[in-house]
Amino acid sequence: MSTLRMGLAQINPTVGDFGGNMSKILQVLEEARALGADIVSFGELVLCGYPPEDLLFKPQFVQATRSALDKIIPATSGITAVVGFAEEDGGKIYNSAAIIHNGELAGIYRKMFLPNYGVFDEKRYFQPGKNPCIFDIDGLIFGVNICEDIWEQTGPTKLQALSGASLIFNLSASPYHKGKGRQREAMLAERAREAKVFIAYTNIVGGQDELVFDGGSLILSPEGEALARGKQFDEDLIYADLETPKMSQAEVNTKVKKTKLAPLGKSKEKPPLPQKETEILHGEAEIYAALILGTRDYVRKNGFQKVLMGLSGGIDSSLTACIARDALGPENVTAVMMPSRYSSRESIEGAREVAKNLGIKLINIPIEESFKAYKETLADAFKDSEEDVTEENLQARIRGNILMALSNKFGWLVLTTGNKSEVSVGYCTLYGDTAGGFALLKDVPKTLVYRLAQYKNQNSPRDVIPQNIISRPPTAELRPQQKDSDMLPEYAILDAILEAYVEKNLSLEEIVGRGHEREVVSKVIQMVDGNEYKRRQGPPGIKITPRAFGRDRRMPITNRFREA
Repeated sequence: MSTLRMGLAQINPTVGDFGGNMSKILQVLEEARALGADIVSFGELVLCGYPPEDLLFKPQFVQATRSALDKIIPATSGITAVVGFAEEDGGKIYNSAAIIHNGELAGIYRKMFLPNYGVFDEKRYFQPGKNPCIFDIDGLIFGVNICEDIWEQTGPTKLQALSGASLIFNLSASPYHKGKGRQREAMLAERAREAKVFIAYTNIVGGQDELVFDGGSLILSPEGEALARGKQFDEDLIYADLETPKMSQAEVNTKVKKTKLAPLGKSKEKPPLPQKETEILHGEAEIYAALILGTRDYVRKNGFQKVLMGLSGGIDSSLTACIARDALGPENVTAVMMPSRYSSRESIEGAREVAKNLGIKLINIPIEESFKAYKETLADAFKDSEEDVTEENLQARIRGNILMALSNKFGWLVLTTGNKSEVSVGYCTLYGDTAGGFALLKDVPKTLVYRLAQYKNQNSPRDVIPQNIISRPPTAELRPQQKDSDMLPEYAILDAILEAYVEKNLSLEEIVGRGHEREVVSKVIQMVDGNEYKRRQGPPGIKITPRAFGRDRRMPITNRFREA
């Protein structure tokens, strides 16, 4: 047996920030060396950030990745590092891992299985690798593979194990959706048991446009037991001492290329490892943490410091304000109350109370005079028409104009407050409540909005969102006595249909077979299908369900196929 001190570096890279990403890696190498680590692994494409998308078509981008790698190589004196990077060879691009040993590039592994579903389109950019490989340090043999390689039961893990590896490093950039962590851990445990190997799984963490990477790196035993785990939604360094078997040459099945690495010559005495326990988040706690991380990173990585939003006194804007405040601090959040003739006293008081509870700045800009001016301006053009949804939408667009004016004047990023249920069926106003730079709740169904609001209250010293905001029937307050249920099914019914149609891709007949009324299902499907043009013009938002609009679900706007 041989004792290996290993580290998993779960860091938050930014796409294209070679200096920042490299600085994080160098800092980890210093710490790992001080703790006597033999080997430390990083996440998939950690040097350039994930996903780099069409930046990979720029030769200078891929060259910059290699230049950053060349600067890291000399910093690995006395240690082995496994670093994800984008590699160019003969005009082809590979999703690769560099195995750097004691100041030298010892080998490169190229990802063999390229995902091309959901949010992934790696076949657009990368060529698949063809050769699994293993590495030998004084008889201790380990393999390296990348993300999708280990999700595939027929992937390189089994072959690497059959060729003598007792430890597999998997470099990953696995994006979050609710429940993904449990699914991932179950899969990794199954691979460890199948191959009878230790698995060191290193995931990146952080927000990148619509995606959130949740970390949760893992070290598993050959029995599938979690020996150490990284934090969720936060950077972390995970260390462990593993007793792994040395293989004699006679025992090794040489089906794959093996690279022998010179012993590092370290003393047996090593400093004690820091002791820590990692909390595992579930349910609303997990989703709320994802929304905070996605918001913070989108705002900060895009160069903003402050955000603003409309605060109506409804549950969506109240929850948005909570998330923004928790992500950025109260000093960086401004709420704008824009009451009209239809705004109720309960809504106005609720907005004030939420802002006070959160300690955020509240600006009051009534829109009545602007609304009158618009109606007077349009009076001649509208003289033969009755008032309808047009006048309702005018109010939303006035509010959107006000928010964008404040954004323009002060450089604040506008957060929209619409949820997935509304976005799905087009219950929103183009250039009104859809106007903004980032949509926190874009992938959060309305029924989940309520659960997250209650979660926030339960985990605060007192209710941050007043209970009357949670209990009141939802309303846009754009006409007298308006309620969402005037145009939509009850949200519990609507969300169940949307989950079946949008996330599970079920047909009308299959959804009706689940016990829903045909007329209701048909109406919902028509609304979803008819509002792709609105969704395409909306701001990006955080993916938290298995199938989000945008990167996951890509539908043509011009489309005459109708099931309902």
